[in-house]
Amino acid sequence: MVVQTKKQVQQDNELLAQKIHQNLIDNNIKSFDIVGAIGAGKTAILEKIAEKLAQKYKILVICGDITTRVDANRIEQYNAETIQINTGRECALNAYHIHQIIKNKDLEKYDVVFIENVGNLICPSEFILGTDKRIVIVSITEGEWVIEKHPMLFKMSDIAVINKIDLLERLGTNLGKMTNDAKKINPNIDVITTSAKTGDNIEKLIELMGL
Repeated sequence: MVVQTKKQVQQDNELLAQKIHQNLIDNNIKSFDIVGAIGAGKTAILEKIAEKLAQKYKILVICGDITTRVDANRIEQYNAETIQINTGRECALNAYHIHQIIKNKDLEKYDVVFIENVGNLICPSEFILGTDKRIVIVSITEGEWVIEKHPMLFKMSDIAVINKIDLLERLGTNLGKMTNDAKKINPNIDVITTSAKTGDNIEKLIELMGL
């Protein structure tokens, strides 16, 4: 019996992620990995994005979750094709999950691929998925310390979204601290505040993504 070390597993994942990325590039597909805790607003933001972009692009959304297809059903209402991956006990998607989907798809049919990872701020840092950019979403309801407490995903992400700013006046969360923490952890990260409920800055996020 061959037992892989954690390092070997990550190396294998990276090689497969590189293959996925090249395959997407070869088909002129822009791709994004969306990570964040349960309740941060990942699905709600993807709903808003799909609503605005489905007329312009052919969109494929791959949703990862422990169980159910609730998120996929929500996004599918906005004319985006969705695929649900239920990971069971696994707390994050890995490149193998994505490869199993990509290899069975006619990629010439798509312009943009979104991957909504399983909802947490820890496990997704273990595995890259072969996308152009990683977007980490947090919300002010998680508290102003959430970014400082979970630095790894912010080090590995290209865009940080601080969501639910419609609740800022009520909660009094220190939004400046959250923004500064993200930039301190990763000086190259783009930080944007949004409200998936009101739609505030969703257009700006789309522009930041190059769409």
